Formats: sequence, structure tokens, C-alpha cells
Amino acid sequence: MPRRARVLIPGVPLHLIHRGKNRSACFFGDHDYRFFLEQLGEQAVAHGCALHAYCLMTNHVHLLLTPERADSAGKMMKALGERYVQYVNRSYQRSGTLWEENRNRGQTTFSSTRSTI
Repeated sequence: MPRRARVLIPGVPLHLIHRGKNRSACFFGDHDYRFFLEQLGEQAVAHGCALHAYCLMTNHVHLLLTPERADSAGKMMKALGERYVQYVNRSYQRSGTLWEENRNRGQTTFSSTRSTI
């Protein structure tokens, strides 16, 4: 059975979780966190996402953001993930993916943070 289409509404905040492959580390030193945060800021602006909060853990990332357009969050995460993986692969002479593939949801878990009254 195919999964239900994800509903992404512009202007509605999202909680995104991006995990390392097999839940392994995706940050190896302070400079990795700094590079990721620099790229996060650049990509959020470039793709129209207002970043409200973040939490960088050793093996995953939590982001709270509000996209301007329905495709803003996905495009931002794609660009951010690609740039960070290229940086890690160059820095640590490695190859391949860094992020977990969730066959049901793609690479990033999206969850709406709307509150109900």
C-alpha cells in the first residue's frame, strides 16, 4: 500500500528530523557542527524557510522551521544534505551517503507542529 501524500502547507511550522545512516555519527568534530550551521542558515534563506530552532545531536538533527512554499522545506533539506555530505566525504576521505534512507518517508521525517485549540 502506498503511503499517504505528505501535506505541507506554506506558513505552517514543521519539526524535521534528519538521522545519520544506521543511526551512526554524522558530526565528528566542532568544525562539522559549524559547517552544518553555516549551510543551514544559507539554505534556509535561499529556499524560503524561517528557522526557529535547531538541535544538533551527534547522530541526528532536529529542526523547527516554517516554509514559505510547499516545496521549500524539501528543497532546503536536499541542498543542505548534499552540501554537508560532500564536505564530510572530502574532509574524512570517505564516500557514500551519510543520511538514513527511510523508504516510507524519504530521508527526512516531517511532522506538523500545529497546535489545536
